[in-house]
Amino acid sequence: MKTPSLRLVPLLVAALLAAGCSSLNPFASSAPKPAPLVDFKPGAQLVAKWQANIGEAEHYRFQPAVWSDSVYAAGNEGEVARFEDGRTVWRIDTGGELSSGVGTDGRLAVVVATDGTVIALDTDNGSERWRAPIGAEVLAPPAVSLELVIVRASDNRLIALSARDGSRRWVYQRNNPPLALRSFAGVVLEGPVVLAGFPGGKLAVINAANGGAITELNVAVPRGATELERVADVAGMPVVGRREVCAVAYQGRAACFDTSNGNAIWSREFSSSVGMDRDARFALITDDRDAVHALDAASGASVWKQDALARRHVSRPLIVGDYVIVGDLEGYVHALSRETGAFAARERAGSDPIVADPVPLRRGFVVQGAGGDITAYEVR
Repeated sequence: MKTPSLRLVPLLVAALLAAGCSSLNPFASSAPKPAPLVDFKPGAQLVAKWQANIGEAEHYRFQPAVWSDSVYAAGNEGEVARFEDGRTVWRIDTGGELSSGVGTDGRLAVVVATDGTVIALDTDNGSERWRAPIGAEVLAPPAVSLELVIVRASDNRLIALSARDGSRRWVYQRNNPPLALRSFAGVVLEGPVVLAGFPGGKLAVINAANGGAITELNVAVPRGATELERVADVAGMPVVGRREVCAVAYQGRAACFDTSNGNAIWSREFSSSVGMDRDARFALITDDRDAVHALDAASGASVWKQDALARRHVSRPLIVGDYVIVGDLEGYVHALSRETGAFAARERAGSDPIVADPVPLRRGFVVQGAGGDITAYEVR
């Protein structure tokens, strides 16, 4: 089972580690080994188009951002860069350590420092446009639009800043349960609304203009006798379709809702700590046992399951044409058949874990490993 990183009180953490609880201690010697890679007959080819390095992630998770043909990436040591077809357009040092990947709208590239300072860069040349201290840890890439930059603090507050000068516009805050996953998931800024998953299985729909709550959708309902059993956080970013929004929760459910009225279209018992992807035919989910599932997008019925990657800390799935892309803890990128879940291709991007989400890029996708290697692939 994939181990969640929990915000626990220090005494509880100390007690668990002192007791040698391997289920919560990733350094325990008794931790099960990753499943060996299976042999298969390739049905496709993963072609590395280019590779670059931006610096190690350390204990953060850095995800690249794509706008048109440009890839924006950042690393913990403070560097931010823009790449096009493997060529470095610009590369700058922000002067301090960073804690989040890049958010962009094609005009601004926005990152956050470990001291809680939001830094906005001009995408043309990397020059600094503004800095705004928010006094909070940020783990997820900011959401950026013409008017707003929205950052998600690690305590699950949403802080909206003016995209023009970084001045604060509004703060959205809700009550959280005592325990929650340490989430690296950002928010979706979709026109006039913000969509964000929260602890307790809630998917909030927020007015982007003023931060007011429009509605909350119940992805999952916490269950269990203990606080640990009742952790039911929405995992990953919500997925928005033409008329629906979908999300999945840890120890909870996967569900899709009608965006016109908020009614549930379907829901299924599920547990994921990394999230899901969706297209017109399938909803793809990586569960907390590292199995990848395809569900019928209209009904939620199971279509296939690929469970040969057990204990490999499989990433959030990404649908790329006829294939489903996932990364793992040994730096392998796997392409599964979208129709059957069978292995179609495999390449190793590097020796470091791929824990951040794969990101779509024209004619392919891009991944960033924990060591800072950024690799752009094409699927053939």
